[in-house]
Amino acid sequence: MCYSAQIWQSYRRYVRAWGADISIEQFVELYFLRSQDPKVRIAKAMDASFAEPANDAERRIKALIDRFDAEQETRLTQELFAQRKRLADAERTLQSKTTKKALEDRRIATSKIDWALGKLAALRRVEPVDEDSRIFPGWYAPVMVWEDGRRVVKPMRYQCRPAGAPAFYDTKFPGTYNARRDNLEGNFWKNLFGRTHGIMVANAFFENVSRHAMEHRELAPGEKDENVVLEFRPRPTQDMLVACLWSKWEGEGGTLLSFAAITDEPPPEVAAAGHDRCIIPIKPGNVDAWLRADPRDLAGAYAILDDRARPYYEHRLAA
Repeated sequence: MCYSAQIWQSYRRYVRAWGADISIEQFVELYFLRSQDPKVRIAKAMDASFAEPANDAERRIKALIDRFDAEQETRLTQELFAQRKRLADAERTLQSKTTKKALEDRRIATSKIDWALGKLAALRRVEPVDEDSRIFPGWYAPVMVWEDGRRVVKPMRYQCRPAGAPAFYDTKFPGTYNARRDNLEGNFWKNLFGRTHGIMVANAFFENVSRHAMEHRELAPGEKDENVVLEFRPRPTQDMLVACLWSKWEGEGGTLLSFAAITDEPPPEVAAAGHDRCIIPIKPGNVDAWLRADPRDLAGAYAILDDRARPYYEHRLAA
């Protein structure tokens, strides 16, 4: 399963490469939602795409980003101050006597100080790094769809909640950020496959694998299964047009746009690395045919998925 991906975050790249329009009001709504709920996760690179706003809507987004960043900096600075005081108090106690509480306070405070400093450094950093473009399940990302006879870029959550499904499906079915190719006509996906198709552009994906599987060996006696994260990149280097399904959900909580990447059996090099699924990058010439889904031609949709781009996926341990 593609538990994480490094993707295009700037809608302008979609505009330049594909002549896509942007559903700007939905971006405004997303950033307003985050201003009300900090748990809404948006990658730093998407924020950066609004650094130089060109119209009133983008200026509204930029103002929301600036306010959110300022609030986060204040929160992190306060946390840093609190943990430094906690550490100082623990160190003062330990100078006279060793107590379990003081040792635990020192350990926790040291860890939280490092965490807060790292978050502050990332928040204040101006130069982009690869990590800024990475998404995880539950994060929002730009997705290109077909709407009113044109390509349109919309912000969507990377975990799909089909229209009509109860909101608790998010926790009951946490793996719905991926849709298996062999289950696209099953109950969960049947109202999306052939109807609402999307494209996410990625240049790397990340997978959890067992270390012993990656190393092609059995677990040693007494050895516990250890998870490692592998980063897969296509060679030659290229942007992958990842086939997705998406949905517009409406309910008491408002409107949610969400999507899932379609996965299939892995190519030999991914299987050899210890993972059993892989995203499906479709060919550029099939983009419009994929986006213009037709429920009467599911065979054509399957044919596009089968006629996929087939780069070699080089892997390494993720940083």
